[in-house]
Amino acid sequence: MPGQKLDAIDRKILAELQRDGRMTNVELAKRVGISAPPCLRRVRTLEEAGYIRGYHAQVDVRALGFEVQVFAMVGLHSQAQADLLEFQERCDNWPLVRECHMLNGEVDFILKCVAPDLSSFQNFLTSDLLGAPNVESVKTSLVIRTSKEVPGIPFEVMEDRLSKTP
Repeated sequence: MPGQKLDAIDRKILAELQRDGRMTNVELAKRVGISAPPCLRRVRTLEEAGYIRGYHAQVDVRALGFEVQVFAMVGLHSQAQADLLEFQERCDNWPLVRECHMLNGEVDFILKCVAPDLSSFQNFLTSDLLGAPNVESVKTSLVIRTSKEVPGIPFEVMEDRLSKTP
């Protein structure tokens, strides 16, 4: 199971940083029950090992003028590795695409997009997304309201599973 290389303190550090990435190292050390210097060493090790990929502020998109959020389900003509990678690279370069996930099933990719208004999204949809090579179909769903948005993983589930492992 992933995460087994981590001890309980590492997992507590990750859970606390996931909850609040802005806390000081001193506060983090206090919350996980160790002193500050080893806590900082552990955080650096977790960063270097790739368990911590970065830190960011969770901004309110609507407060910043991005009134439209859309999920776009994209079907491609070809699912050859080179074609999949080419589409992913295009998504990396489209600012309105905030998340890109390759799927198994009827849809090849789902994109989470944000736009200041509907006409901006419509322009992106018709000019960029539908005009991209290899795109066969696009179905969109406009987000009406977001009731839950939690980053990362549920550490309580991980701890429960680890406690049941022989």
